[in-house]
Amino acid sequence: MDNERYSRQLILKGFGVEAQNKLINSRILVIGAGGLGCPILQYLVTAGIGTIGIVDDDTISLSNLHRQILYATNDIDQPKVKVAAKRLRLMNPETHIVEHELRLDKSNIFNTIESYDIIVDGTDNFDSRYMINDVCAILQKPLIFAAVAGFEGQLAIFNVKNEQGIATNYRDLFPISPLPGEVSNCAENGVLGVLPGIIGSMAAAETIKLVTGIGQPLISKMLHYNLLNQATYTLNISPGNDYFLPESKADFLLSNEEQLCPKTPVFEEIDLATMQLLQEEASALVIDVREKHEFPLLNKEIFLQVPMSEFNTFVQNNIAAESIVLLCQHGIRSVAAAELLQEKYGHTKKIYSLKGGISKWRNHFLTKQNE
Repeated sequence: MDNERYSRQLILKGFGVEAQNKLINSRILVIGAGGLGCPILQYLVTAGIGTIGIVDDDTISLSNLHRQILYATNDIDQPKVKVAAKRLRLMNPETHIVEHELRLDKSNIFNTIESYDIIVDGTDNFDSRYMINDVCAILQKPLIFAAVAGFEGQLAIFNVKNEQGIATNYRDLFPISPLPGEVSNCAENGVLGVLPGIIGSMAAAETIKLVTGIGQPLISKMLHYNLLNQATYTLNISPGNDYFLPESKADFLLSNEEQLCPKTPVFEEIDLATMQLLQEEASALVIDVREKHEFPLLNKEIFLQVPMSEFNTFVQNNIAAESIVLLCQHGIRSVAAAELLQEKYGHTKKIYSLKGGISKWRNHFLTKQNE
């Protein structure tokens, strides 16, 4: 080990040689070498991780360059894995880089993941996220999850036991995979280049904390970050029991998509017209779970504002309304809030989430803002 290379972290109180040796002896797999994967890879390599695997089957395009910081204009059309590996080896020749130029599927995911200590998911599609989650749960591999959407990012650690000896997985938070096209990705919604850099750096930090044992990693917690005002809040994730999760490799290989991604949610996602009909019912309560700084502002006489950062506390109260409609900016947080309410009330109340959120029905809500 070249002590001078790592000298600034070796002198950190509570870190030192012991923590550095843990990094050197660790094996980390980073899935996705895009906007999130690039900063994750860069900071893990320069921190001194012993072995890093890179999984990606994509090539570099011009639209990647504003956020995928390992690549340059003359790399366009080249495989991301090969270009990333070349740059990373120049940054730190002491780290062993393993190239997995492939797309993970049922036929290769176990063989790819099994030899690594920690898996970091920087993918941008739900099929991959659920597959990676399920295999990591079967293999009991710690999984660091990172995602970005619009101006917001999410980060969590799964399959690691907390102080109570309980571990959670991605399906405990989002048990149901959305149908194709239900949730937009960066290619559709866009992304500011610095956002995956911020979330990717955070994911690298969580990986280092998990390997070395320093600090308080986000075990069974989901951190939500808003770039526009630097606001963050953290949700505690509790184990659920309303989803199918294969118990073994054999179960996973035999399972079908309908089992892994059931299409019947425990609550109902609705469109704007249905929400308006429900608003006409005296018993319906409409809750805006966005943070207080988010626009457009809604009429508080019509929409009860309960920010997601306060929702766990709110759920402890009894709600008299028979029907509850939840909405947020993109229809993602409202689904999480609906699941929390479903856990408490089961089928004794009718719970709904506005699909696509305020962004999808922006003209309607801008009109409401001026009423």
